[in-house]
Amino acid sequence: MVTVVGVRFKKAGKVYYFNPGGLDLAVGDKVIVETSRGVEYGEVMTGPKDVKEEDIITPLKDVMRKATPEDEVVVKENRQKALEAEKIAIEKIQKHKLEMKLIDVEYTFDRSKLIFYFTADGRVDFRELVKDLAAVFRTRIELRQIGVRDEAKMLGGIGPCGRCICCSTFLGEFDPVSIKMAKQQNLSLNPVKISGLCGRLMCCLRFESDSYDDSTVKYPDIGDKVVTPAGEGTVVAVYKPKETISVQIDENKDVLEFPVEEVDEVEEQP
Repeated sequence: MVTVVGVRFKKAGKVYYFNPGGLDLAVGDKVIVETSRGVEYGEVMTGPKDVKEEDIITPLKDVMRKATPEDEVVVKENRQKALEAEKIAIEKIQKHKLEMKLIDVEYTFDRSKLIFYFTADGRVDFRELVKDLAAVFRTRIELRQIGVRDEAKMLGGIGPCGRCICCSTFLGEFDPVSIKMAKQQNLSLNPVKISGLCGRLMCCLRFESDSYDDSTVKYPDIGDKVVTPAGEGTVVAVYKPKETISVQIDENKDVLEFPVEEVDEVEEQP
């Protein structure tokens, strides 16, 4: 077993494991760590815990130290400098007439690298752009092409539900989402209604998917004839998380909701 702490570098970003290195760390502490990108400033999201060696990516890097008020000043300065770099980069992109959209810019904590995130429909030859940017900023330049889901995560926004989109608030990673999940939950298959701001299927389609998969109760299909305590009727809706069924009663056309165990399917006559 290895003792680790989980550190996150961006809001709703992925959590990475580091060796606490004898430091007394707790959730919420700001720390300085060494990463493959350089020295970074992050926040402890999971306190010290023991995990199996096969569950971590080796070699495990150490937490260098706790962050100081001076470090927080550096972080603010880096954000301001990144905004200035973004303006210059947009001018350079226009100068080189490149078909790419700049999404975000960030410095590593020690300013050893300046990273530009962009989207594009295809491959972009940005070699001359990198030379121009390196001449201006005099540091290592990295241009990283991202997908539309990552773009939405970085930019944020309001979803169809009226809340801030999940990926920019609490989702650390993107899980696969399929149209089957929408069918399973009896949702409209209209792409406009089940797509997020990124144009892909909404991540929240997955949230209840497991409860549908784990259900051992057999449900009638919409349109099936059933017998209820109020009489015979037709199934108009199925609510698997609640384990209830809405039925339109034949006699008075009222739509009533019943627990699934109170509803029996009508056996077809031979």
